[in-house]
Amino acid sequence: MASLQSAQAGSALGREEAAFVDLVRSFENARSGRQVVIVHLSRLQPQNRRDTQLRTAIASFDGQTRGIGGSMFSLHNGDIAFGFRGAGKDDVEAAIFKLKFLFRDDPLLDGGREEDEPADTFVTWYSVENQFDTLLRVSQRYVQDARAKQDTQSDEAVVVAEESEEPGGDPLTPEILARIETTLASADVSNLMRRQSVCAIIGNAPPQPVFSELFISIADLRQTLLPHVDITSNPWLFQHMTQTLDRRMLSLLVKNDDASVFGDISINLNVNTLLGAEFLKFDDNVKAGMRGTIVLEISLVDIFADIAAFLFARDFAHERGYRLCVDGLGPQTLPFVQREKLGVDLLKLVWSPELARHARGEHGDDFRRRLKRAGETRIILCRCGGTEAIEFGSSLGITLFQGRHIEQLVTEQVRLRSTPGLRR
Repeated sequence: MASLQSAQAGSALGREEAAFVDLVRSFENARSGRQVVIVHLSRLQPQNRRDTQLRTAIASFDGQTRGIGGSMFSLHNGDIAFGFRGAGKDDVEAAIFKLKFLFRDDPLLDGGREEDEPADTFVTWYSVENQFDTLLRVSQRYVQDARAKQDTQSDEAVVVAEESEEPGGDPLTPEILARIETTLASADVSNLMRRQSVCAIIGNAPPQPVFSELFISIADLRQTLLPHVDITSNPWLFQHMTQTLDRRMLSLLVKNDDASVFGDISINLNVNTLLGAEFLKFDDNVKAGMRGTIVLEISLVDIFADIAAFLFARDFAHERGYRLCVDGLGPQTLPFVQREKLGVDLLKLVWSPELARHARGEHGDDFRRRLKRAGETRIILCRCGGTEAIEFGSSLGITLFQGRHIEQLVTEQVRLRSTPGLRR
């Protein structure tokens, strides 16, 4: 049986999924009497999918089915997959009944379904003999989703790493985080706010600023508060800290008398912040006609963490007139984001040499099709540190760029326009 202990401990993302695929493939030449059941714990309400509840569910299912010689896999999204011989079906159904009783108050199990929804979407049964190809595709999809989640985390780590010019140091701990947040609650962070332009570049024309991203510099924040601590070392604690930075940024914008910070800008926000009181106060201070010039950037990791909360926040933001951008996309995660279905206005793709290799490799045609479907003019290629990034993006039809090299081009254009004798 797949290791329950390793699943509960959170082993390497994708390991359980890969083992599930291997099991299904091992059934190919011995299909008779084999069955696989998937318990969709991922479809439960968020309040019923906390870590402790999932661990309890896994332990319950494992204890009930341990004696029938099956193989259980705890998948990355919380689902349970279990392969076994048909003779053990009664034990499996008993285990599922216990889980249904455990989550009996969830709308998924208490009759709170849509009219066209199947009667039981909590469990899916597969007969290996009759549904082998379908089952194999399902198991492989879990692997793809796990890799997408892993790549999303990697892309976020790249973005964070580029923000920090002095990586390394002591790891971030909950105690240190508490000290940082206490300090940030009353600190003046206006001197840490930075602005970086998003520009349209078409052909050989000079860059035309479209809007500016406002953000608090992580590198400068670290240097100011705790230079000996690597505040990005723990992605989950860092993610929590960004919510505090969100609130400080919104507070700063509300107090700022400079009208330029309310027009043609983008700001990074967590979903929880967008649904919080600080954003409502910020919204009250924005003139109705200017909301359409403000872009709210949300990371893909944050969206995946609670898709229901994101959808609610998206509808609220759009109703108020804001535009939304999904931040932190890479070559592996772009295929899992359909801009129109997700209901967002822009996608932000992180430039890297790997991105270029991917676009020119065996998956290049599919990559280009997905860009075209998203709308090339709705994609921002960020982290552009040189001309290679612009040439790459332009070759794909991308017209919006952001990064240090773009800032240099904008600065040069300003210098040319303001210095007599240098105008072209």
